[in-house]
Amino acid sequence: MSFLIGENMTGGYGAADILHDCTIGVDKGEIAVVVGPNGAGKSTAMKAVFGMLSLREGKVMMDGVDITALKPQERVRQGMGFVPQTNNVFTSLTVEENLEMGAFIRRDDFSDTMVQVFDLFPVLKEKRSQLAGELSGGQRQQVAVGRALMTRPEVLMLDETTAGVSPIVMDELFDRVIEVARTGIAILMVEQNAKQALNIADKGYVLVQGRNRYTDTGAALIANPEVRKAFLGG
Repeated sequence: MSFLIGENMTGGYGAADILHDCTIGVDKGEIAVVVGPNGAGKSTAMKAVFGMLSLREGKVMMDGVDITALKPQERVRQGMGFVPQTNNVFTSLTVEENLEMGAFIRRDDFSDTMVQVFDLFPVLKEKRSQLAGELSGGQRQQVAVGRALMTRPEVLMLDETTAGVSPIVMDELFDRVIEVARTGIAILMVEQNAKQALNIADKGYVLVQGRNRYTDTGAALIANPEVRKAFLGG
């Protein structure tokens, strides 16, 4: 079983189910990517794993413990970090203040973690006193990821972190994601840029209408002619 897994998840908003017996998971030090067409339920599956959506069926397990009943803030204390696609920085605070906000659950000295974030994202160190609202889109995403890392999570969940950024910035963000995974953190990410994301993925999930259509290694999914034709542009 994966270190973190949302297993056989069925649920949605109100009476309508968006997820249908959907399973996604990730192990420590691994990058797992969830891809699929618009409306496939990718972000919904991520939110379900993070506890932002009640499940009618299925469960969420982390390190062998059932956390299905925990609220999102309780899951953060259990070691989950979540970076939503939008509204993921405090625009009126500086870069440094945003990172400090990320350490809200910690009672120890977190200065070493901030140094690690600045080593990972050197531009943030350079702009540490600048308001986050004045940064470029790619730099804001770095702040959002950095803030999630301030809790020292065991699992980092990224919901379309590269949406709306240039290809160069996307490649840079993916490089940083690889670096984070190498430290032993499990990374579960939803991505619209399916081909590029699967290139860095240890494991990939292709969702269609809230159901698992394909599950395999990233390399195997890219090599699968059906996946390429239907989801990767040929």
